[in-house]
Amino acid sequence: MVHKKFSNKLLRFWKKLGPGLITGASDDDPSGIATYSQAGAQYGLATLWAALITFPLMASIQEMSARIGMVTSQGLTGTLKQYYSKPILYLTLLFSFPAIVMNIGADIAGMGAVGNLLFPSIDAIYFSVFFTLLILALIIYLPYKKIASILKYLCIVLIVYFIVPFLYKQDLIEIFKATFIPSIKFDKDFISILVAILGTTISPYLFFWQATMEAEDMKHKKKHLMVNKKIIHEMQQDVDFGMFLSNVTMWFIILTTGTVLFRGGIHQIDTVEQAAQALRPLAGEGAYLLFAVGIIATGLLAIPVLSGSLSYIFCETFGWKQGLDDKFNEAKSFYTIIAISLILGLSLNYIGISPIKALIYSAILYGLTAPVLIAVILHICNNKEVMGKYTNGKISNILGFITLLLMTFAAIALIYLQFS
Repeated sequence: MVHKKFSNKLLRFWKKLGPGLITGASDDDPSGIATYSQAGAQYGLATLWAALITFPLMASIQEMSARIGMVTSQGLTGTLKQYYSKPILYLTLLFSFPAIVMNIGADIAGMGAVGNLLFPSIDAIYFSVFFTLLILALIIYLPYKKIASILKYLCIVLIVYFIVPFLYKQDLIEIFKATFIPSIKFDKDFISILVAILGTTISPYLFFWQATMEAEDMKHKKKHLMVNKKIIHEMQQDVDFGMFLSNVTMWFIILTTGTVLFRGGIHQIDTVEQAAQALRPLAGEGAYLLFAVGIIATGLLAIPVLSGSLSYIFCETFGWKQGLDDKFNEAKSFYTIIAISLILGLSLNYIGISPIKALIYSAILYGLTAPVLIAVILHICNNKEVMGKYTNGKISNILGFITLLLMTFAAIALIYLQFS
């Protein structure tokens, strides 16, 4: 009886989860996994504490983005266009397009390389082309509800990263200390890793996706005329859980690579397939397979979010018809932009931009746009003309301003580190 009640409660909670869960899970894409793997391989458990810092900051900004989408019934770009100057809108578009395309390219290349690891007889490029076409077909032919459902269930795959560390002997006291007692090394490489973790965790494309998906979700459920405290509370639970899952996944990936690879003498990881391959002789076949399969699944989850967010940015900017619920002939511009972003991402390797360079370039562009967008989101969420009675509370503003300061520091540090 107790078990049945718990199962029913869990099922009800799962049904409430949506855009927040998908957004949080998509943040742990192959590019993010590569960053976290390098943090663990290079510094062991020294960056585990970062997950405790990034969770409340990430959750606060995503909650604000979600609230904007719910209250205005449009995405962040639409709100910018309606209430703010055009230069901000066009600068956002200018920086977002190349950053997101390069992120897509790095993810596709990572998935292809891991596919090749699992099936060495098939070249990585064939896997990259296959995954690109598969994602494009799913986005074009499936309606929003189906896509949302598939993405939601793909989130479950992140559990594999919770299993991998336990396939290797762990020192629980050392893990506890590394998590709750921050250690900072004041050298260029360590600061670079912290900045990379911040940049890949609090990424601008997530702000746009979150706001747009909440607006889409409200329209789909026909709730856009009745936003109330209950709906806002459910959204906050969804966002908090999604961001918690994202940061716990990051914590487990750093834990895995920080124990297995760091102790095994492997301190340089440039790509996700290197991380998976390095685990094989040290942690066993099971850990390697789980890690590798997880990379492909997170790519399938993240790339629709990346390409979809870019298409929504363009369509809202220029007033083109948009929506994952529309068929291709009803929203040709929307789906064409998605297709172009995927094809451009796939083609990056052929024009001399490696996945690592793509990651660096996208990190710089994200780093430059994130502080500006966070400042704009804070302004919108304190603007009663836009948000009515759903403006920011004190805690949201405090966390938002801390995030703004940290991301501004990260942007300055990123530029300095790249050119010093």
